Amino acid sequence: MASSRILIVGAGPAGVRCAETLVRHGLRPTLIDENRRDGGQIYRRQPDGFQRDYRTLYGSEADKAKALHDSFDRLRPQLDYYPDTSVWNLSGQRLYAHQHGRPLEFEFDHLLLCTGATDRVMPVQGWQLAGTFSLGGAQIALKHQAVAIGREVVFMGSGPLLYLVASQYLKAGASVAAVLDTSAFSKRLSALPKLLSRAPVTARGSLLLADLLRHGVSLHFGIRPLEVLGSAEHGVSAIRFARADGSISEICCDALALGYHLRPETQLADLAGCAFQFDELSRQWLLQLDELGRTSVPQVYAAGDGARIRGADAAERAGELAAIALLQDLNRGTPELAARQQQLQRELAVLSRFAEGLSEAFPWPARHAAQLSDDTIICRCEMISAGELRRTVQAKGTAEVNRAKAFSRVGMGRCQGRYCAHVGAEVIAAASGEALQKVGRQRGQAPVKPLPISLYAIDDEPAADTVCATEELS
Repeated sequence: MASSRILIVGAGPAGVRCAETLVRHGLRPTLIDENRRDGGQIYRRQPDGFQRDYRTLYGSEADKAKALHDSFDRLRPQLDYYPDTSVWNLSGQRLYAHQHGRPLEFEFDHLLLCTGATDRVMPVQGWQLAGTFSLGGAQIALKHQAVAIGREVVFMGSGPLLYLVASQYLKAGASVAAVLDTSAFSKRLSALPKLLSRAPVTARGSLLLADLLRHGVSLHFGIRPLEVLGSAEHGVSAIRFARADGSISEICCDALALGYHLRPETQLADLAGCAFQFDELSRQWLLQLDELGRTSVPQVYAAGDGARIRGADAAERAGELAAIALLQDLNRGTPELAARQQQLQRELAVLSRFAEGLSEAFPWPARHAAQLSDDTIICRCEMISAGELRRTVQAKGTAEVNRAKAFSRVGMGRCQGRYCAHVGAEVIAAASGEALQKVGRQRGQAPVKPLPISLYAIDDEPAADTVCATEELS
């Protein structure tokens, strides 16, 4: 008889499929999620009392969303489930969180990180004005609260989410003033062989674009963002940008949704001591993983967009694979699991090829970071400009991101570098003349998410509840 404490962080597609696989094989994992309901961002469930149907909420993905939600509802009695629980630290085999003002500590033997992703953002002059949202934030407002971020919305950046959210706003009755894509349309054509590995998905993307055009939405490809116009008093009033031919245009609006695909949420893996490797295509540091999702740290696994940005379909498969890896490590492997592993890996190979095609079709515009004006704010938490960061690099002679952070405070605020660290690294690399991978990555540190200091500041407050979910194994 042996015992093991299994902890899953994240109840999105990867976390739910991971939990489902473990439960199917007789285990009872503990599942922590910072959202009030399961589904993650892509299949976010609406609040109680909202009555929108699946087709309205999820469009072509309605069946997948319902299947995932139904799976979770069946699993729920067999899980130790902690919704609305924010994790802020990890040390050794103990994870620190809080729920409804109550501190919690979770001890674990095996940790599965299904932490998802956040928006990848390239700053533009004026983006600190009220009315600027990330693409993901704009989508959450629509899905979760049934509201638009403005009356006349511009969508700017690159990636499939740009067109998806613009289309969702259009269907919800909002006015889409324009879609401004930094990627040239020719990139999509050159990436077509990889994109056709999922031809129906590519076709649906083309239909989204055609639908926007049919409704008279202004689409511009290969643009360069120049400035968000407006005032501190009234917020966003227009977007100025350079067209592909070099001419300058302005489009009036009262809100901007900004985003360039996604970035993995890896702070907890960083605190666990997991190794990273630089990915040339996406120009990001990604977790070093084996083919099943094992990290470099024994008994720590990662799946979903927190490990690789491949979308919800891949996240479901990667979550199941990570669970299979854990079962193998517990000496619970079976011929059926081995066969299922091979099937999942074949499917994941196709999904990975498609994701690579998306990265080629909608590339991260690294050169724009080097072109940011000196007064463009890089770090909105600390209000540090590109010019201040460049001067820090030159004055201190540092081309390493963590030293530049210490000198400049870029990435030291509430977001802990989620939205500014990768752009800061691009600015440092351009200013110093070093390659991006040479300047390194910003290390994660606790607290990875803002937490109420009252949780631990009052001596007579009760100590944190410690959760030791123990599963007896035969």
